[in-house]
Amino acid sequence: MEHTIHVAADEEEIRRCYPVLKQLRLHLDESALVRQVIRQQVQGYLLAYLESENEIRSVAGYRFYENLSSGKLMYVDDLVTNLDDRSKGFGQILFDWLVAEARKNGCSQLTLDSGVQRFGAHRFYLRKGMDIVSHHFALRLT
Repeated sequence: MEHTIHVAADEEEIRRCYPVLKQLRLHLDESALVRQVIRQQVQGYLLAYLESENEIRSVAGYRFYENLSSGKLMYVDDLVTNLDDRSKGFGQILFDWLVAEARKNGCSQLTLDSGVQRFGAHRFYLRKGMDIVSHHFALRLT
């Protein structure tokens, strides 16, 4: 099956990603998601999507940054495959593309956080060679 991976360059492409992203980010309606992605793009956020047969199958939001503990890294904010397209290889293709992009951009690591309830995603990340290297703590302020 033919596929292409693009980085969203405009509002229409972001909007096309919404039905898949909504499956991960349940709290955002289409308008709010599009506005937030546009705001985050100013901060370096990139939104990649895998398209096959004119349908968006997988979406990844990511950014590059540096910190003292890891050096330069790619952080994946969002990674989701359309529910009907899971276990068909689309997520794996997009993940492998992200790894290649991280290497191409001189990153020492690709990192992400995953909700503790997302067992299927965890199995996928472990199969892809990722390690669980920390606990992520959060303090809700609102």
